Amino acid sequence: MSANNVKSARSVKAPGRPARTLAILLVALVAFGALAILQGATSFKLGLDLRGGTSVTLQPRVSDGGKVTSAAIDQAVGIIRQRVNSLGVAESEVSAQGTGVNRQIVISVPGETGRRIVELVGQTAELRFRPVLAEGAGNAGSLLAASDTKTAAATTLPAGVTPALNAAYAKLDCSLATNRQGGGGDTPNAAIVACSRDGASKYVLAPAEVLGNQVSKASAAIDQQGSSGWYVLLSFNGDGTKAFGAMTTRVTKLASPQNQAAIVLDGLVVSAPRINEAINSGSAQITGSFSQTEASDLANVLKYGALPLAFDRGEVQQVSPTLGASQLHAGLLAGGIGLLLVVLYSLMYYKGLGLVSVGSLLVAGVITLLSFLLLAKWIGFTLTLAGIAGAIVSIGITADSFIVYFERLRDEVRDGRSLRTAVETGWTRARHTVIVADFVSLIASILLYFFAVGSVRGFAFTLGLTTVVDLIVVFFFTKPLVTLLARVPFFANGHSLSGFSQKSLGVVVNKEA
Repeated sequence: MSANNVKSARSVKAPGRPARTLAILLVALVAFGALAILQGATSFKLGLDLRGGTSVTLQPRVSDGGKVTSAAIDQAVGIIRQRVNSLGVAESEVSAQGTGVNRQIVISVPGETGRRIVELVGQTAELRFRPVLAEGAGNAGSLLAASDTKTAAATTLPAGVTPALNAAYAKLDCSLATNRQGGGGDTPNAAIVACSRDGASKYVLAPAEVLGNQVSKASAAIDQQGSSGWYVLLSFNGDGTKAFGAMTTRVTKLASPQNQAAIVLDGLVVSAPRINEAINSGSAQITGSFSQTEASDLANVLKYGALPLAFDRGEVQQVSPTLGASQLHAGLLAGGIGLLLVVLYSLMYYKGLGLVSVGSLLVAGVITLLSFLLLAKWIGFTLTLAGIAGAIVSIGITADSFIVYFERLRDEVRDGRSLRTAVETGWTRARHTVIVADFVSLIASILLYFFAVGSVRGFAFTLGLTTVVDLIVVFFFTKPLVTLLARVPFFANGHSLSGFSQKSLGVVVNKEA
């Protein structure tokens, strides 16, 4: 060995314990897989474009002399997005499209529950507490009652009920589903007639005395005694506490049904409980034979406030799971072809050394798949077609990393260093390039994630995740495995199939010498 080679060899740090590093990685992979099984993370969550779902367009409606503004649209988008997120729906999209007064809100929700959630988040959710003036069956007629005298034709109406209200009450048939759509004519400072949610009852209601914007908190709870089932617990702010206390204090002194307070949501009576005592504590309950889902949905809608605009539901589209399956098949096929080409290139060009690249890709694939499974369980990560594209791009990132290292390693061998020495010197010089390249990709994915919307964020997330996986694989698998292989005579002696033969390295042998 020349003096220069001795000097270079002495400047190289000890290779450490590559076998131990590989063993640690193997144990980590086994633990990772066991954790996925214990957590029940055995399937992927697919997005709207892969498993189908619901997409709906909401068109803002001008009412009561108001107008549609960009600020109101943006506020509505924020409220709807909060409602969707509170329901734990991953990869949903809520966005405003168009310009000026023509702006629309588009909601896309994946999965079979998409329609229910779209129905829920599009509610105006204006909650109002109204004193009850009269109550009857859903298909009852006039409230007028004949006098007991045989000769007089006098009639009476309940206190507070005008002839106009009585006429509206007689006309409204709550047994018809079309009359139970809600939202119509629910003016807070005027008396109204309204149906119950199931259409069994209808009411004449006084002007609202407590409004939805006076509710500070809302949550679902269950009666531990089992008598009332699920209900929604409300907490009022300062003004709401005073208003609710004043209303309940007054109606407790009245006879039935005027000792009731109707809880009205979007023009429908959710519940009309009898008030037995004044409630000045700032808390109230909405009861109404709720299921757990109904109570939770209602609480989630109410705690984020009312939408600043009323909306007409426009086009509703159902994305077919069949279309999603074909897209998924096409995406996986593209990824498989790309992976196969990388493997073939590695084996043809690097020969035996190419097995390291194949192993690196397999380890990266296992880590990525386990990450997808666990993230789906922990944070609701949903895999979309754009996310699959990000994972496919990562194949190229991983290939770039081991190509940079392999080429530097081969350069060191060409310069006359032994393979064991070249493994360390080549790694020292290639490591910086690999780290810089991966960090550029990571920064790009982070910026794209925070400044993009919709499916582009899915692409950015998977790209960033797989870039981190690439760094783990290069440091904890590729480098240690190459260090071990350099000790094997097949590689160290430059076998023709090792990738380190003089022919493979392009070294010209001077036969005259």
